[in-house]
Amino acid sequence: MTSEREEEALFGLPYVPPDETVAYGPHPSQVVDFYGPPGAATRITLLHGGFWREAYDRRHLAPLAAALAGEGLRVALAEYRRVGGGGGWPATFDDAARAVGTGGTGRAPARHVVAGHSAGGHLALWLASGPTAAQLDGVVALAPVADLARARALRLSDGAVAGLVGPADEAQADPMRLPPPAVPVTLLHGDDDREVPVAFSAAYAAYAPAVAFRPLAGTGHYAPVTPGTPAYGALLAAIVG
Repeated sequence: MTSEREEEALFGLPYVPPDETVAYGPHPSQVVDFYGPPGAATRITLLHGGFWREAYDRRHLAPLAAALAGEGLRVALAEYRRVGGGGGWPATFDDAARAVGTGGTGRAPARHVVAGHSAGGHLALWLASGPTAAQLDGVVALAPVADLARARALRLSDGAVAGLVGPADEAQADPMRLPPPAVPVTLLHGDDDREVPVAFSAAYAAYAPAVAFRPLAGTGHYAPVTPGTPAYGALLAAIVG
């Protein structure tokens, strides 16, 4: 399946409303949608992609959240302030950290994993190397923008990095220039990804050799977050360990 068809398959799925929505701040984007059983043993916090831009919100990952909830997981689908809507450095990053600490109804699960896709994968790796890692048991980064300097040089998605963070602060935001992750990290990246080159994940795996890097053969950018695909199966396996 081509990247274009993968995108159509994901964005063509019907929206699934959450069981509960919890605000963690006054901004409309500072919310977390919860799916699945409150008493589940594992919570998975999802960070969506969209190159950190306001035009792309969490709704396209609602089908994924519902599918993971159907597997018996407690799913927290996080929104965060994005470029064009009050986001950028440091607001977007602060929101990602606050969303991880936001709980819903019921007791806190014993295990907490963050999974992020694309720009959300970048944020997940950023969390794995910072103080928020103490709250986590693992991170799964799906097609992450793992190298901001390279993404800036390539002008990925029409220069998205320039809108997110300026050169003076980039080192604080770039996983490739942060300490190695303090929690177990799995990278899943399609070798046919036309949005974020798989070389980004390969470079991060070389920088942080303890991470597990699993290239996905014949897979583009969107299949890993599309329920029912083989790449979704790889995501589920990475979450449950």
